[in-house]
Amino acid sequence: MNMEATRRRLTEKQADTVDRLTRAALEVLAREGFAGLTVRMVAAAAGVGTATAYTYFSSKEHLVAEVFWRRLAATAAPIVDSPDRTERVLAVLRQTAMLVADEPALAGAVTSALLGTDPDVAHLRLRIGAEIRRRLIEALGPDADPDIVETLELLYAGALVRAGVGYASYAQIADRLEKSALRVLRG
Repeated sequence: MNMEATRRRLTEKQADTVDRLTRAALEVLAREGFAGLTVRMVAAAAGVGTATAYTYFSSKEHLVAEVFWRRLAATAAPIVDSPDRTERVLAVLRQTAMLVADEPALAGAVTSALLGTDPDVAHLRLRIGAEIRRRLIEALGPDADPDIVETLELLYAGALVRAGVGYASYAQIADRLEKSALRVLRG
């Protein structure tokens, strides 16, 4: 998959390097955790020079945020063939909440990374937020109330932070997110 990078458009060879770096980041994360992960380690695991890795990623937070962005972008929105907008919205929220649930090291790292101040992370945060917003609006339908959309975004963001810091499992948070979303959607 040749995805546009955060910092610039990529040639096929560059896209392959970025893919290798993002795959290696998952391996290093699983082994070292986010605290132990460094761009240097990821570069070594990907078989590229550290300077090359820094050409694409400004920090470990940027690298982990890119991993999450790629995961989200590669996952199609759930297809819920229902006229009930609530069912469609709940499917979007659950799918997004569970995106990294089976990978605890990545899940915690994503929370830390997305809360960072790196400008490249800020750019990815906007892309991730825009994609989630797009999916929510699509699920709500053409007459989506902007206040409802924003409330659902706030619920989602708060829920994922709670899961990411270990307050509860992602499955428990997804269940709680559904309950909260039902209150919003059904008044």
